[in-house]
Amino acid sequence: MVESSGKRTTAGGRERTYIRHPARVPIRVTSVSAAGASEVADVSYGGLSFTCPERQQAGAEIELRIPDVDPGFRGRARVVWCRSTRDGYRVGVRFLDPHDAFRSRMVEQLCAIEGYRREVLEREGRRLTGDQAAAEWIRRYADGFPDP
Repeated sequence: MVESSGKRTTAGGRERTYIRHPARVPIRVTSVSAAGASEVADVSYGGLSFTCPERQQAGAEIELRIPDVDPGFRGRARVVWCRSTRDGYRVGVRFLDPHDAFRSRMVEQLCAIEGYRREVLEREGRRLTGDQAAAEWIRRYADGFPDP
């Protein structure tokens, strides 16, 4: 829900400043307690959430790498929340470096383009290269992509 202030309200009634965008791309998480491959669930300007097989402690600092986007993304983040799911955990993080938060905007768009590429394959049976998907996505959706 968007309030008149531009902030979004979550189902739990908390305010969220930025829109979350679904993403399903692999992510590598390195923390003091665990390291492993996971998948980004959604990404926004200030952070992201991901699925993970192991519980992450709120407040812990972790390093994130998203190698499947070009250029790859690497940044440090702090775990804000961790919720149990039937398949493991969903973890929400906030980037520590404002530059990483800015760069996450690029990752956000790359994730949207990758999702578009998969959707076109599923819906239309067309196999697009990354460049073709980017060109089509930009023509169709870039103007409507929300500002941070």
